[in-house]
Amino acid sequence: MRKSEQFSAHTYGVDAVIERLRAFGAAWPRSDGLAVFNRLYLSVTEEIDLRIDQGEFPDSEAAATLDVRFAERYLAAVEAHDTGRGTPASWRPLFQYRGHPGVRPLQFALAGINAHIGHDLALAVVDTCRTLDCEPPDLEDEFDQVGEILTTLEERVREELMPGPDLLQLADPLTHLVGAWSLDRARDGAWVAARSLWALRGLGPVARQMREQLDAGVGLVGRMLVTPLGREGQDGPCGLTGSTVL
Repeated sequence: MRKSEQFSAHTYGVDAVIERLRAFGAAWPRSDGLAVFNRLYLSVTEEIDLRIDQGEFPDSEAAATLDVRFAERYLAAVEAHDTGRGTPASWRPLFQYRGHPGVRPLQFALAGINAHIGHDLALAVVDTCRTLDCEPPDLEDEFDQVGEILTTLEERVREELMPGPDLLQLADPLTHLVGAWSLDRARDGAWVAARSLWALRGLGPVARQMREQLDAGVGLVGRMLVTPLGREGQDGPCGLTGSTVL
């Protein structure tokens, strides 16, 4: 894989973010686990951009800033991985397993959503508050509207990557894995984490420790999400046979 172009925070607009996401999509094989997430995230970012242009957010500047700061966290994770500077723990499972043949596309998508919402969204709120010199409650409307759009991401994941009921078995581990993770709960947790990090911003060591623990905790969930389940006709964990969505 080629190295990403050098990424510089605070130089991106929404259009530039979309351009970078499209470049990733063109460079990575469709079967790449990160490419699976990237395609879904690109569609959501394009939808947010459209709604900003149509004036559907109470504060377009705040919405655009939050959207860009949010995306910057993902772009920075890709750059950190490509340049060997260490991938955040929250993203590490997806990067490590992105080419594993026993991990299904749905798992890749959920692992990316988990990292981006569970970890990046909280930090993006803090970044946006610093950029706009405001407090988290000032961004609550924009956060909620972005969250509603993100919900479409989960719906799209299920529509495009979840096998139909005729392919799913009751004992298929994928069925239980999907049911154990919730975007709504991850989003609620991100809001609580953002407000907590903002309240602790003046306490350097404490705030740093909380960021590290948030990163590690989200990474642990991500590692569970990419547990190899096997292809159709192959035994997954505990000898269970899974269906495939490849």
